[in-house]
Amino acid sequence: MKNVLFVCSQNRLRSPTAEQVFSGRRDIEVASAGTNHDADTPLTHELVAWADIIFVMEKAHRGKLQQKFRASLRKARVICLDIPDDYEFMDPELVRLLAVKVSRSL
Repeated sequence: MKNVLFVCSQNRLRSPTAEQVFSGRRDIEVASAGTNHDADTPLTHELVAWADIIFVMEKAHRGKLQQKFRASLRKARVICLDIPDDYEFMDPELVRLLAVKVSRSL
């Protein structure tokens, strides 16, 4: 079983949507977090170390991840989905984009 972490800025819209969309799969464990200090679930070294694959929504998230959590990034593959902060939680277009982009790498 692979551990998959979804990361955005605030952990309010994009990454929680991704977590919910993929939580029903039996072949992966999923979690989500945000890079900002005031995120609903802030990103931690423990979460980064737990993950086998980390999907970030934007290149800026990858930069913050590599800058703040480099020591914990030893095993995780980091994939940028290039999904801008233009969607509400569970927006059907966001769900479709996630299904297409994430499925390529799982």
